[in-house]
Amino acid sequence: MSGSPEPTGDVWTDIYTPEDLGRFVTRLRQARGLTQAQLADELGISRQYIHEIERGEPNLYSTRLFSLLRLLNAGLRAHYASQP
Repeated sequence: MSGSPEPTGDVWTDIYTPEDLGRFVTRLRQARGLTQAQLADELGISRQYIHEIERGEPNLYSTRLFSLLRLLNAGLRAHYASQP
């Protein structure tokens, strides 16, 4: 997911790790022209937590989630549509 932060058309991505999730969240946030602070304010969480998610830093939740998915031989598939 490199290059321009503004996706064109529909974008699908497979998410198997916290790092994959972080890259996707970063791209979505940037495509909407939001800063980490703005997104954090909207969600009622800290900017630091958004930063950690975008960096793909594992936490208890993500570690358990991705362990569960691996155990079940599954992954996540995320979708971004540039038009609502």
